[in-house]
Amino acid sequence: VLPKDYPMSCDSLTGYSGGGKKMIAEYEAEGRSELLDAPGIYGLNLQHKHLPEMAKYCGLSRAPVFSPVVVPHLSGMEVTVQLNLSSLRTACALASIKDAYREFYSDARLVRFVESLDQGGFISSAAMTGRDDMLVSAYGNDERIILVSLFDNLGKGASGAAIQNMNLALGVPETTGLVLG
Repeated sequence: VLPKDYPMSCDSLTGYSGGGKKMIAEYEAEGRSELLDAPGIYGLNLQHKHLPEMAKYCGLSRAPVFSPVVVPHLSGMEVTVQLNLSSLRTACALASIKDAYREFYSDARLVRFVESLDQGGFISSAAMTGRDDMLVSAYGNDERIILVSLFDNLGKGASGAAIQNMNLALGVPETTGLVLG
């Protein structure tokens, strides 16, 4: 558990569908700007609409520094949280974090801890496109750690979550109608 005053920072690589109808139209338009062919950081005022929920669910007293980056593919999302363990008041090791993830998600149906998301030396934000589940992992060493979640912002992030909630409300199996890996 992070201290409430931990100076957290996180980044995301997000498919352009996350920007809504206007951004989708812009990315899919004929003659679009060549600048849209490369990743682009946005939310430069550091007032992203998800900051309050990020602070709440992380148990923080202040919002994290969040750097979202839109990428030139429709869907898929990779979120990273960087931890500098020297900022923590108690000792914590990478192996401990992996063990905690492994235990916490051991019975989860839609979120799985995996030892590595590495795909030949990198992790692609588009790797989970078309799926309704999420993968999480942790990298680094005992001084600095990167927590990584990989999912489809349309699947697990939006429509898949709506289907999951509908299933729970209707009393049918939670994963009915979902695309899982």
